[in-house]
Amino acid sequence: MTGATGFVGAHVTQRLAERGDRVRAGYRNAARLALLDGIEVQPVEGDVRDLNAMRRAVRGCEVLFHVAGLVASRPIAKVWEINAESPLVAVEAASFEGVRRVVLTSTISAIGPADGFPAAEDNPYPEAGLGLVYADSKRAGERAALAAGRRLGVEVVVVNPAYVLGVPVDRRQPGETSTRIVGNFLRGRLPAVIDTPMSFVDAADVAEGHLLAAEHGRAGERYILGGHNCDWAELIDKVARAAGLERTLLVVPREIAVLGRLRERLGLPGPISAEAYSLMGQDWRFSSDKALRELGYRTRPLTETVEATTSWYLELMAAGAFDGARSSPLSLAAGGLEAADRLGLLWGLRPAQALLGRRLVAGR
Repeated sequence: MTGATGFVGAHVTQRLAERGDRVRAGYRNAARLALLDGIEVQPVEGDVRDLNAMRRAVRGCEVLFHVAGLVASRPIAKVWEINAESPLVAVEAASFEGVRRVVLTSTISAIGPADGFPAAEDNPYPEAGLGLVYADSKRAGERAALAAGRRLGVEVVVVNPAYVLGVPVDRRQPGETSTRIVGNFLRGRLPAVIDTPMSFVDAADVAEGHLLAAEHGRAGERYILGGHNCDWAELIDKVARAAGLERTLLVVPREIAVLGRLRERLGLPGPISAEAYSLMGQDWRFSSDKALRELGYRTRPLTETVEATTSWYLELMAAGAFDGARSSPLSLAAGGLEAADRLGLLWGLRPAQALLGRRLVAGR
């Protein structure tokens, strides 16, 4: 297991250990092994970019789960090394050491955006890429690993998880990248979401999908581990209901991504990067029919996942996990929006939604 101490990786590690497998957990930072407390693993130190280290790590293993990845767009060189190049290193290490199968964790963004209906595994991806570092690097990693698998005789199966929510294995942790949107809303640090759809899935279901791919996935194939397609505004509404909270935030059009690119070209500061706007501003609706049909993959209701994620974040807040947190451009914008709402300055947005035929606010 590479990435064993990450959000998804820890869930996969836990499931493997629960069913009685002997798990070798790769790590670089020994302090993060505490995230696997209570899970019986054999820790092994190494860098996923180092072929010799990977060979030592996988020696004697039957299956390699390469879950390690970097969910970021900067620094570009590091993102590319980990997301695009390390999958090739993983397959080469597996070949050298006689590991029969590699399950590679990619992402739905490597499938490419949908075009008016949920996309499947054969969705066309632009040859020149999307111009998004994270998506393009993960796509390149898939292609390199699959090609190496064919060349070296290693069974490579790719899984493409959707946007992952849920509760981490270690509930004391304040949240990984994909769950922070829930936490930021609950903490009053989220001013807006983009008016686009996304496929959301529970981390525990994604972990089960990894095990199913290792057992039943066809070599050379990719499987979308999606869940439920809904708009970001709808997700925030579900979180608000689960928390019993009323907090207004804006629903901005996807065209804001163009303004973000322009802002960065002009060298002007902004709350988040233009690439983050562009990544969230796509149509990320997906179908998991192939995984359901070939793997027996199943997912729990989205409401269950949202309620569990929300409850966990409220526990963290009550325990003081975020006390003393610094303000950020997003939190300052959210504070300004909340003040405007208290003064009644946003009263006209809800009636305007019907006139414009699109969502303008969410969170109630």
